[in-house]
Amino acid sequence: MTKIITIANQKGGVGKTTTTVNLAAALAATRRRVLLVDMDPQGNATMGSGIDKNELKLSVCDVLLGDASATQALQFSSGAGYDVLPANADLTAAEVQLMNKIGRERQLTLALETVRDNYEYILIDCPPSLNMLTVNALVAADGVMIPMQCEYYALEGLTSLLDTIEQIRISVNPEIRLEGLLRTMYDPRNNLSGDVSNELVEHFGDRVYRTVIPRNVALAEAPSYGQSILKYSKSSRGSMAYLALAGEVLRRDARQNHYQTQ
Repeated sequence: MTKIITIANQKGGVGKTTTTVNLAAALAATRRRVLLVDMDPQGNATMGSGIDKNELKLSVCDVLLGDASATQALQFSSGAGYDVLPANADLTAAEVQLMNKIGRERQLTLALETVRDNYEYILIDCPPSLNMLTVNALVAADGVMIPMQCEYYALEGLTSLLDTIEQIRISVNPEIRLEGLLRTMYDPRNNLSGDVSNELVEHFGDRVYRTVIPRNVALAEAPSYGQSILKYSKSSRGSMAYLALAGEVLRRDARQNHYQTQ
């Protein structure tokens, strides 16, 4: 059974792409079949997977506009062990064209239906805004993971994102749920980090992942080499954290599937 997780937060610089790439690599390392879908015109998840966004013949843009199938646009990240639906700046044009398309919010859902059964996990990286690309990613999702920095402005905008998820659940995608909140770039020496972290746990309880992603130099360096943290520095704290997150995601899903089959 395939699980589609959209990784979203309209606030930039919170570790969305870092999380998408490294969680995909960590799940692939556990021998799960994984697809990463890059829905950000910046194409950072594509580059971070070792695929040159400037050399793409076909991208997720062509798929959304119906000019190519998902299968035709797929590329394999040999260094990380998962498939990629890549993106580049063309995706900005796709967003404009989608605005005039009937059923525009379901284009990604329809595209993924043709390949969904080939994977156990599909992870979707979103742009840092609540635009039509993000809406497509949310409509296609079973769950939403929200990476958050433990800083003063972390909770700003979270309400808006949660409201958007709820609107999509009511109107288009009744299956969507909040998968969890992920604390990123965490510095235990910073009192504010601890305060915000405690506030998140107090408000959201077990929706907050136990795994915390630390501030880590290797995590910041890996994308410039087009590598996941598992490939770039397997023994780093960042690598250990994303392997732990993958384990937590798998355990949560196993529990959920167990309850559903009872």
